[in-house]
Amino acid sequence: MIALGILLALVLLLVVFGLLFRLQILTSIFSGSYNRPIGLSNRVNAILMLAFLILGGAAFAYSFVDNFDKMNPPIASVHGVHTEKLFWTTMVVIGIVFVITQVALFVYSYRYQYREGRRAFFFSHNNKIEIIWTVIPAVVMSGLIFGGWKEWTSIMGPAPKDAIEVEVMGKQFNFLVRYPGRDQKLGNINYRLIDATNEFGFDLNDQRGMDDFTAGEVHVPKGHPVLMRIRSRDVLHAVYAPHFRVQMYAVPGMPTKFWFTPTKTTDEMRAQTGNPNFNYEIACNQICGRGHFAMKATIIVDEPEDYIAWYSQQKPFVEQNPDVLADFKQKKATSVEQAQASAAVPTVSAKAAL
Repeated sequence: MIALGILLALVLLLVVFGLLFRLQILTSIFSGSYNRPIGLSNRVNAILMLAFLILGGAAFAYSFVDNFDKMNPPIASVHGVHTEKLFWTTMVVIGIVFVITQVALFVYSYRYQYREGRRAFFFSHNNKIEIIWTVIPAVVMSGLIFGGWKEWTSIMGPAPKDAIEVEVMGKQFNFLVRYPGRDQKLGNINYRLIDATNEFGFDLNDQRGMDDFTAGEVHVPKGHPVLMRIRSRDVLHAVYAPHFRVQMYAVPGMPTKFWFTPTKTTDEMRAQTGNPNFNYEIACNQICGRGHFAMKATIIVDEPEDYIAWYSQQKPFVEQNPDVLADFKQKKATSVEQAQASAAVPTVSAKAAL
């Protein structure tokens, strides 16, 4: 460690000396006392600028084409089509500006390299140019912002009343899944009640949660809106489902949500991709600790009738874990007895006073 520190100190010292030397040369140039002719390095650097543009552009184009399918998995949600269109519209607009500015940057560096006797043209102000590069970007940006705002309000607006509700809780390093029971209402949870069995922290004082159940994977029906409620139990996570083009942070102490409508079942996507082992997944794309790389959950998109069949087979959490229910009843009975005993004390004291 000491050797590394010494090495870094020496490198920094060399950098400082180099900068001081360069500063001395620039000072001499500006003062007019530097008369050394510009060497071959000026020409070499100009050629390297052009070479970097050509080779860098070719490498970018190859990487883009080669990884296009990996970066753009098939879309499997209604709003995914709209967000994808918005994304590529933005990419085209930004891409055009990027290409023009980068080509101009490197071509001008080559074309207008230093030559003996050439003087640079300079003007301090040009109203026409100022108007052009202010108005056009403002109009284009306004259009992009409006399109993004429109899609955002559509996705983040109230879910349809008939939406299937499911809650996903992130924790180091997996996702927990909870569904409302037959009453279609999720019960309250309390982090103080979390233990090895009651990982969600079911609060059994809330009768709405008595029929809630947990699942090892997320099941949703095709063609039906799904409202996904999101929580975090410890640190910042993210619920990222690339095929549905949705992502939402799971923030400790701040419930979030989004809703979407899946358009392709898991079996249909397996047929489309030619991969019999394909599964939709939720992945955490926020660095949340050592096990982050393995933090994901499976989403199964069923036909509506298959989803109903799966849903009807699920058992409430309290039925799957009778010990939790028994412990809750025992604690509640004890609390009632203690409350009754406390209430009797003032009566006894009053009688004694008489």
